[in-house]
Amino acid sequence: MTLVELLPRARAAARPEVTGSVIGAMGLTLTVEGIVAGVGDLVEVNPGRRPLLAEVVAVSRDRLTCMPLGDLGGVHAGARVRATGMPLQVPVGDALLGRVLDGLGRPVDGGRPLGAGISWVDLSSETPHALSRTRVDEPLTFGVRALDTLVPCGKGQRLGIFAGSGVGKSTLLSQITRGTDADVRVIGLIGERGREVREFLEENLGPEGMARTVVVVATSDEPPLVRLKAAFVATRIAEAFRDQGRDVLLLMDSITRTAMAQREVGLSAGEPPATRGYPPSVFAMMPKLLEKAGTGATGSITGLYTVLVEGDDHNEPIADTARSILDGHIVLTRKLATTGHFPAIDVLESISRVAGAVVPAPQMADAREVRRLMGALRDVKELIEIGAYQAGSDALVDRARQLSPAIDAFLQQPVGESTAAHEAWEWLHRIVITA
Repeated sequence: MTLVELLPRARAAARPEVTGSVIGAMGLTLTVEGIVAGVGDLVEVNPGRRPLLAEVVAVSRDRLTCMPLGDLGGVHAGARVRATGMPLQVPVGDALLGRVLDGLGRPVDGGRPLGAGISWVDLSSETPHALSRTRVDEPLTFGVRALDTLVPCGKGQRLGIFAGSGVGKSTLLSQITRGTDADVRVIGLIGERGREVREFLEENLGPEGMARTVVVVATSDEPPLVRLKAAFVATRIAEAFRDQGRDVLLLMDSITRTAMAQREVGLSAGEPPATRGYPPSVFAMMPKLLEKAGTGATGSITGLYTVLVEGDDHNEPIADTARSILDGHIVLTRKLATTGHFPAIDVLESISRVAGAVVPAPQMADAREVRRLMGALRDVKELIEIGAYQAGSDALVDRARQLSPAIDAFLQQPVGESTAAHEAWEWLHRIVITA
């Protein structure tokens, strides 16, 4: 190695390391002085002795407000802090397939360390420009009859699954994961119960489901910043696969818990609470995260985001904001779930905004006819239940009553069963042409 090449290294080695110190810790934040760092950069607390990573979330003239990416236990006033000079880095690449990562992109499945076939990239990335995106015009099948026919999805579409707690969101996601024809699946489990993670991986996904899947997990007991980062880590991994020209299915459970994590971060950083206690940063974060999915110049990310509606209120702030950003919504209802109807999809309340672009006209006509029959039956359901409806009063209602058992059988699908899209459309057509 020449002297010219050695000189920069020698200068770097001789340069004194600048460290700051912790001057306060309150709630979820650390206050640091003595170092310079930008918002989003990482700092190390107690460098060299089991360092605690923290991210800069706010800056003032001479102080930094940092949010820890771990437990604050043992941190004291005067603890040394070192600026890393860089934001969080996450792994991407084919070697991640079949792996389970934590909210910061580190493997937690006990497998081999990440090595060959892995690249490290900044968590932040450029969202594809609106005019560089290709149009959504190809269908993406899920293997779920009710979705593939009555709420069809296109490659690069973003759909929300809106439901209260305990009505089958996670089970539906696992069924979609096994039945989809996407090249790669990336699953983000944000704020999940620790008990459910292994159950989801081993029973709902299984070895076959994991083969083409990357799972990012941040359970509910993780620090709020880790839960928030997990959503962006899963999205960044999906973006890397999309940039290779692949069709990626990104499933995130749930966007609501991601928003709650952002609420904790924002309030701890000193933001004022706004709608229902959510600070403004929550409503700035959601489009930033959701817009990263979709088509690109090559490849696509089809996003499925579960939205946990509080008290089954589908108009609460997070649900309302998500609905306005996404390209359609799937509504699961407790009424259907309690009767054993799985998946508990309320077809009439669900809609895909790209259905006309990804489904041929004859098949769309069949789907519209089934919706028309279901709508007619719903309008007179109360009259039928009290015996006030007389057969022959409305030909459409009479036909809907006749076909109702067949439609219900079509819409219900056992857990673990997958139906090819062409078979689902043929089944639907047989129902429609029944005299």
